[in-house]
Amino acid sequence: MTSRRDFLKAGAALAAATAVPATLASGSAFAQAAAPAAAAVFAPIPGKWRDFEVVTTLNVAPVDGKNGPAQAWVPLPSYTAADWFKPGESTWKTNAASARVEKDPHYGAQMLHLTWAEGEEKPTVEITSRFSTRDRATDFAKPGNVAALSADERKLFTGATDLIPTDGIVKATSDKITAGKTSDVEKARAIYEWVVENTYRNAATRGCGTGDVASLLASGNLGGKCADLNALYVGLVRAAGIPARDIYGIRVAPSAFGYKSLGANSPTISKAQHCRAEVWLDGFGWVATDPADVRKVVLEEPPGKNAMDDAKVLAARKALFGSWEGNWLAYNDGHDIALPGSNGPKLGFLMYPQAEVASLRHDCLDPDAFTYVIKASEVSA
Repeated sequence: MTSRRDFLKAGAALAAATAVPATLASGSAFAQAAAPAAAAVFAPIPGKWRDFEVVTTLNVAPVDGKNGPAQAWVPLPSYTAADWFKPGESTWKTNAASARVEKDPHYGAQMLHLTWAEGEEKPTVEITSRFSTRDRATDFAKPGNVAALSADERKLFTGATDLIPTDGIVKATSDKITAGKTSDVEKARAIYEWVVENTYRNAATRGCGTGDVASLLASGNLGGKCADLNALYVGLVRAAGIPARDIYGIRVAPSAFGYKSLGANSPTISKAQHCRAEVWLDGFGWVATDPADVRKVVLEEPPGKNAMDDAKVLAARKALFGSWEGNWLAYNDGHDIALPGSNGPKLGFLMYPQAEVASLRHDCLDPDAFTYVIKASEVSA
């Protein structure tokens, strides 16, 4: 049972968490990242649009010492949301024999597919992508007249994927969490709170995780990273009959709220990939959620291993059902991606550059061996 002292402690922390946003030090965005926040605040609201440029450079190395015909697939910003994300133009310089934009037929995820002539010793490409983004937030006190999803969209975003089933243990878990809840908002929030309470961020997980939701639940060990924890949220919500989706992308700038764990704190972002989740709620449309980032704040926000009633955790937990910060590039919301021209396995999601040499696929989670470098900068409009 929660004691009165614990209750008062949590209430004081929540009050601190909902204070006015801290004022950051002057200077560049990455310089600001070094400045501590004046208070534990995380409260994104729609405001000014920001323009960014991301440069992805591949120098495709041999695989396991083997040379041969090389090809690569690089995700391009192709997700569009009129209220918070606008992809711009992508251009490239390459010595590839062919370079063409391909589109996944189910989700519309775009990638640049490159093939190099046999005998090319140094396959290389430099891709520059521009986009605009801003913070977003939903006011749950003010539902509006939002156009309904089409029947095809509702089917797509309530359906199962290879790694996110909506029956079996996923359905049973969802039913337990949502028992007694009547509205979709109540169900979606209950699942969000359950994921925050019952999962943890596992620092040993490679990359962003695999997103294998059924295996995660069956193991009873609910640890992972964003592709695991946010996919778990999406699966549980879909199993409740509510549309939801993962969006795969990469952090491009520090958090304006001083959270070290919720931003890119260097111009080099080769390992800053992050996926987020959305849920469709009638009257509100697509709503931002990110339970995985709450668990990241618990584990990684300095000084680290924070308590659940820490002010920084409470602020993030409150905000990340309904809002998120616009310091992030959205690539796509695709699942089960077949790479055109490859005989290799499908991808659970497309968030990292991919390449094959002599039909052997590179480890996309090892940019230094691959090799690739991704850099981000904020640019003038």
